[in-house]
Amino acid sequence: MSLVTAVWSSASHTFSKYTQSALTLVEGQGVEGDAHCGVTVKHRSRVAVDPSQPNLRQVHLIQGELFDELAAQGFGVQPGQMGENLTTRGIDLLALPRDTELRIGAEVVLRVTGLRNPCPQIENFEAGLLKAVVGRDSDGGGVVRKAGVMSVVLKGGLVKPGDAITVRLPAPPFEKLERV
Repeated sequence: MSLVTAVWSSASHTFSKYTQSALTLVEGQGVEGDAHCGVTVKHRSRVAVDPSQPNLRQVHLIQGELFDELAAQGFGVQPGQMGENLTTRGIDLLALPRDTELRIGAEVVLRVTGLRNPCPQIENFEAGLLKAVVGRDSDGGGVVRKAGVMSVVLKGGLVKPGDAITVRLPAPPFEKLERV
């Protein structure tokens, strides 16, 4: 079963987010009260380039299995510390095609827009972490980004730990996730 294990937000542009008992997601905007909530882009480096860009990074999800993998490599990073809004279990977020819909709980629907591209700031959190979450695929050609997926809110509502996640794939042909 795929589910939400924890929810996080921060009203300011902090690297890590703070645990919450529940989040209210707002259609077309993101996590109510979070620094990245809004119709247009809120990530500071992207605002500097073009503040009118649509916000394709309204809700950030990371699969909890990544934290297990990092712990096995000796890292101490915990859920919420890499800035995600939702930590999940039982779903391979990175394998989803673009435009996959995630129904969460009774009402929320997210549309996956792409991969999070971790910034060098992650290295300040823990030495070696950037290399652990960004690498090369097995043939050495493509970049592999493991720091979660970004999404937009199609239908808002309340999300809390324990909520089930149902996946609805888009119509083929599937488009591979790229960084957003």
